[in-house]
Amino acid sequence: MNKKPSSFLWNLRQLNLNICPFGSSSSRRTMKIDTLELHKPKMTYQNITLKNFLFLDSLQKPQSSVRFFCQGMLVFQLEGNEIQKRRLNTLTSTSGVKLLCPRQLSFDSQCFLVSDTTPQLAVDGLKKMMVPTEHDLSKEEKQLDFVKYRNLIQHCNSMSDVLDVFSKFPRFSSCNYFTTMWKIAKNMSEDQRCFERQLLCEHPAFNQICDQVMKEAKTVKLQQLAFTLYALIKIGIPQNTYLVQVLLRIVQERINECDEKCLSVLSRTLEAMEESKNVDALRAGLRLLVDKQIWTLENIFTLQTVMKSIGKDAPYPLKKKIEIKALKELKKFSPVNSQHMFAALAALNHRSLVVLNECSKMVAANIHGCPFWMLMSILQSCKDLLYQNFDLFTAIADYVTATFDMWKMKQVLALLFVFESLRFRHIGLMNLFLKRVLDESQFLNQKEILHVLHIYSSLNHFHECENQQFLEVITSALNTYLPKISSLSLLKAVYCFCVLKHFPQEPFNQLFQENIINELLMSGSESEKAEYMLHQVNACLELEDTPIPKSRAVMLKECSSAPFHPNVEVEDVLLNLLENKRLFLKNVHLAHNYFVDFELRMDSKRSKVFPVSESDVFLAEPDVLRVALLCVSRSAFCFGTSHPRGGLGMKMRHLKALGFHVILVNTCEINKLDMNPAVTFLKNKIFSPEAFPTAPGFAA
Repeated sequence: MNKKPSSFLWNLRQLNLNICPFGSSSSRRTMKIDTLELHKPKMTYQNITLKNFLFLDSLQKPQSSVRFFCQGMLVFQLEGNEIQKRRLNTLTSTSGVKLLCPRQLSFDSQCFLVSDTTPQLAVDGLKKMMVPTEHDLSKEEKQLDFVKYRNLIQHCNSMSDVLDVFSKFPRFSSCNYFTTMWKIAKNMSEDQRCFERQLLCEHPAFNQICDQVMKEAKTVKLQQLAFTLYALIKIGIPQNTYLVQVLLRIVQERINECDEKCLSVLSRTLEAMEESKNVDALRAGLRLLVDKQIWTLENIFTLQTVMKSIGKDAPYPLKKKIEIKALKELKKFSPVNSQHMFAALAALNHRSLVVLNECSKMVAANIHGCPFWMLMSILQSCKDLLYQNFDLFTAIADYVTATFDMWKMKQVLALLFVFESLRFRHIGLMNLFLKRVLDESQFLNQKEILHVLHIYSSLNHFHECENQQFLEVITSALNTYLPKISSLSLLKAVYCFCVLKHFPQEPFNQLFQENIINELLMSGSESEKAEYMLHQVNACLELEDTPIPKSRAVMLKECSSAPFHPNVEVEDVLLNLLENKRLFLKNVHLAHNYFVDFELRMDSKRSKVFPVSESDVFLAEPDVLRVALLCVSRSAFCFGTSHPRGGLGMKMRHLKALGFHVILVNTCEINKLDMNPAVTFLKNKIFSPEAFPTAPGFAA
């Protein structure tokens, strides 16, 4: 063969003429999809000589971007004025590739066989022949620089306008068009975006641009492809469409080309996608890539985006690597980085106390100006991670209290609702919100009224001056919804009123109707909880002074005894305090299914302990005080305080009505102490301060 470039090009043209034209039946191949997805797809080649096969080796071999994932996928196409969808079971693709993108990467990806001995001039001639160059573009196309997405957005007002430009200039990279669509769509409302998406799918050029994106996916830069995939997902193109699935698979194949920016874009894309085979596969590949590149990441936001995308199921060693990386970069954290770190750790489901504590300090110090959505994200992440920081919560509540007039009632209610789930009670904020409820109760709907009752009853919060007025206003607001309130919601509202020592007639009368009681007791999975609350309501009616007649109490079967958990540590300390004399009873079962961990008999001044036996437990003796020691966990108190929460507060009221003096013992505090400090701690709880100097045998 003549080695001159002209001879080489002539031979190449002759070889192309011998090959069946692109798109003909003889050059097509059918890949049969393996329904069990256990084997590679089978291919049937027709009328292809060995010579042709070697020449188009890279075109004929099965591309992993169109493998088994295509089976069962939906393909959308426009028929008439409606979008039709069909399910793809067998994939048919042509061996010919039409290069629509002016990039020259296809020659680096082995689409054609060029040997090392081929003259450079011949290679350049081949590239010029196959790839459109600047000279091939029309004069009008060269003058329209706004086709680049940075300028295109200035000339288009809708996604359909972008497709109109594409119809005129289809030879420019289609990836830029989709990126521009998302930049336009993200400033729209959800309703407007839905309408624009419908117009987009009905546009005559939509199918063409989708085909072009899939053809360009192998040649464009991976960063550009990642932006395109992100734009498709954010625009709202269905995830199970053929277009999205093809791009997912191609990204999987090219994952090793990922740089830091591309890693960030792919992470944000996965974060917005639902679980599927290809999404899981890409996430697994991303985890491997992060594990390899974690120490080279420079941008803190990239690290946090990756944390959100790799998922809670990421291997623990990878989570620890990310934690160590975050600790190394703590000095670089800005206040915004610290705010986002809570959501990142929650998405990773990794509770790093060191990172959380450091971020909490920075957030608390820079809390002013923090938007509402960020405050909610921080608190919700703390809840998900079971993380509590009193200084952080106090700083957020103080900030909202100081700027209370700029917050909407619904915003403050949402913050208080999350605070309640964290057991945090901020007196100033709750008092301010209580006063606003008095002024704007008419703006509360049924759900919000129930939330207000739940928050104030759970945290056992009472306003010193306006508590009764607040309860009356909430009752009046709830009464307007009584005709349509559900039975379970009504019971929850009445239970909250009982915790708050308020007994309005209308809700109680409606609750005690026979059909509502029967519905509650037959409510399936909720019946046990409903029965417990009804027992508590009965206890309130019988033990407290209420305007509701005791005869209205519901007849219920005896509640099963709660499982008893012996407090061995507290019992040992109590025995040591009483000089190994068993002057107490343990696990005393009282009326209304109440339990007392330890019962003591003491004089009225609480200076002496008398022997007690089971036979005289219920005998009322003058000048003898029945002392109930309740061993409670830390969760029974509001966070950071000794203020009992609603259920415990109501139990204390009822035990006092039964004739007990109640003493609360925090088991967490006892367990942290050695024997001697624990004895001193318990002695201070049981005996009155005046009795210490004179109480014989109980020296500290």
